[in-house]
Amino acid sequence: MSMVADTVRWLIDASNWSGTDGVGHRMLEHVELSAAAVLIAAAVALPVALWLGHIGRGGALAINVSNAGRAIPVVAILVLLAVSPVGFGNRATVIALALFAVPPILTNAYVGMRGVDAEVKEAARGMGMTSGQLLRRVEVPLAVPLIAAGIRTATVQVVATATLAALVAGGGLGRFLVDGYGRQDYAMLYAGAVLVALLSVATEVVLGALQRRLTPARGRRRGVDPADLLRPERTPAGQAQAT
Repeated sequence: MSMVADTVRWLIDASNWSGTDGVGHRMLEHVELSAAAVLIAAAVALPVALWLGHIGRGGALAINVSNAGRAIPVVAILVLLAVSPVGFGNRATVIALALFAVPPILTNAYVGMRGVDAEVKEAARGMGMTSGQLLRRVEVPLAVPLIAAGIRTATVQVVATATLAALVAGGGLGRFLVDGYGRQDYAMLYAGAVLVALLSVATEVVLGALQRRLTPARGRRRGVDPADLLRPERTPAGQAQAT
């Protein structure tokens, strides 16, 4: 109980929340590191997954290659990057975390694209949709729930793992764990662990709510109605817009 009380006192001490070594600054660093890694991973994985899912070829190989990267621990990649020309600090952390985030984003997006009903795609083609229109107006909207789930999973994993940045002289909440252990300040160490856990839970809750908003109400109950996606767009005057 003494350690719990010490941790609570550390967390409510205003002096621990201010300055470049305070909770506020370290929290911002942690969020920036995580966001940069997820954005890079999404920029790499999503175009590949969407295209391979659309053409229906090469997806299994891409997923297997990306998943093979999971066999290499993030800390190993981080250390290798730190001793390479990339150097110590946040850059090595962002690259390592981006590699860590690619597999769930790529896998979920590809599975979502391949899960689109073949009859719906045939109906869209029968209406005269081009390949690009089919991708944008039918396949991607129907795959959005799984795409969002992949990004959500990757983001929560990255937020929890970004504490490793402190091992290579980076920032973020991991500094409290590393510095607390080095100084034998266990109240700081446990407080850092609590902050990382709270940030991870908050990320899960926020992205879960965002995922539900991105999924139409009808889609949350029975799946998105393909008929809604196949109806032609309307102009303000109510006339069908040519596709």
